Amino acid sequence: MNIRILTLACALLAGVGAAAQTVYDATTIARKELNGTARFVGMGGAMGALGGDISVIGTNPAGIGIYRSNDVMTTFGYSLASTETDNAGTILSADKGRWNFDNIGAVISTKIGNVTPLRYVNFGFNYHKAKSFYRTRRAAGDLGGYTQLDVIAAQADGLTPSHWGNGNIFDNSDIGWLSALGWEGYLINPTLTDQVTDYRAQDENGNPLFLDPDGSLTTSPIGADGRPNVPAYENYDFYGNIAGEHPYLREFRSHERGGVDEYDLNVSFNVNDRVYLGLTVGIYDVDYAKYTLYNEDSEGQGGGGYQLESYNNLSGSGFDLKLGVILRPFEYSPLRIGLAVHTPVFYKLTYSTSAVLTSDYTDHVVDTYDYVDGDMWYDFHLRTPWVLNASLGYTVGSYLALGAEYEYANYSNMDFRYPEGDAMDFLNDEAGYCLKGTHTLRLGAELKPIPSFALRVGYNYATSAYKGDAYKALALNSLTTDTDFANLKSAHTVTLGVGYHTGSFYADLAYKYDACKADFYPFMAEGIQPMKAKDTRSKVLLTLGYRF
Repeated sequence: MNIRILTLACALLAGVGAAAQTVYDATTIARKELNGTARFVGMGGAMGALGGDISVIGTNPAGIGIYRSNDVMTTFGYSLASTETDNAGTILSADKGRWNFDNIGAVISTKIGNVTPLRYVNFGFNYHKAKSFYRTRRAAGDLGGYTQLDVIAAQADGLTPSHWGNGNIFDNSDIGWLSALGWEGYLINPTLTDQVTDYRAQDENGNPLFLDPDGSLTTSPIGADGRPNVPAYENYDFYGNIAGEHPYLREFRSHERGGVDEYDLNVSFNVNDRVYLGLTVGIYDVDYAKYTLYNEDSEGQGGGGYQLESYNNLSGSGFDLKLGVILRPFEYSPLRIGLAVHTPVFYKLTYSTSAVLTSDYTDHVVDTYDYVDGDMWYDFHLRTPWVLNASLGYTVGSYLALGAEYEYANYSNMDFRYPEGDAMDFLNDEAGYCLKGTHTLRLGAELKPIPSFALRVGYNYATSAYKGDAYKALALNSLTTDTDFANLKSAHTVTLGVGYHTGSFYADLAYKYDACKADFYPFMAEGIQPMKAKDTRSKVLLTLGYRF
């Protein structure tokens, strides 16, 4: 299976439009995280059937229909993202702290009547940070005999001198940027063979080369035993590289920043205080940037090697619709049942990229800026999966609220398209190969020991979006130069919260802790063992609000 990244992927995309993004980038954008008001977070987001909080505008729009008064609020927070990577005992960690503006919103509640079937029509607006990308990852150590240069060389397989000599190789849609960097940095070369090809092997002075009986290169046509040496030919079907037997990762470092901002507009209805209906229009703004440094000693510690720096940015906007309903099936029971469906987010995105390679084997620094006069960029469209949401809510008097929520999304159905509307078949196929459906469970409780004070607790469990054998496939003409990827496993989130209100004013405080293990790969190679990674994020949120 793993050979696909080195061979089949290259064949599948030969001759089609160049691409830089991968299904890993798309999944990073598509999956949301638990965020919103401190009350919502403190209860683990399990409020789809309970409603009455602005943050349910993005999970079950019908929850805004629960409101019977106007509400304005804002939320601030501080988060600390930590990563730890274990490469066979070489453990490196990194932290990234950041202040956040997480939410601002308002609900306008309009009473229609006490005896009419339609009791309230409510309108809501909410901004919140749907996803934060801020994270740093570090790794180093022995590579177990594997090298990133194998990936670079494999991407060049099949490229002939006519490709390399046909103008600007970084502006050639038949040539991937990894192979172009490797070629310009003298890190890769065609393999040699005694089989006749169109390309006779020569030394730097143009003298023909031969293979002696030991397989060594020589300019002499006659061997020491007096027998003719075999003519050597260049085989451009398969490329080799300068790596030795014990490649060593001097340093890997990546910095991610940016986020997905979500703006929700809602209208909701209260029918007979038994049925609540809601519609939310979501507008999304994406800004994701990733810098990656990969520094390999290709000959072992103390030998020669190279450093590859990649700069990638993904930006754009999108929209979706969310429909929800909350039912009180029994008139005298506080039980509530919630159902919601989210359409895919329809994104229009722009990917820009550049790279710099510095080799110990030559004084020449290969900077793509020198070849394409800045970043290489292009537009594409992404459609995320449908989301199905079901929830339960139950209250005991006015002092206890319990919530449970389940959500399903199938990320293998993500769809990539060119701006003209044509399918990006390779990426759509990769989504099917690498991704799967996810299940998310949210649980939450709120206890009010006294009417003005609340204690909250919540828990989330989310399954992985990646199949067990998923990996980052690169095509023959891909612009991608960062080869690393992490297969995130199931994620756990624990939340705690407190709340206080006096009159119309209220203040809520919440703490959230996310933990997720991952298999991290600096690059893909058949048989390579993953580095064990653990990602955690701690966050404190404060919400201030006023109801009137």
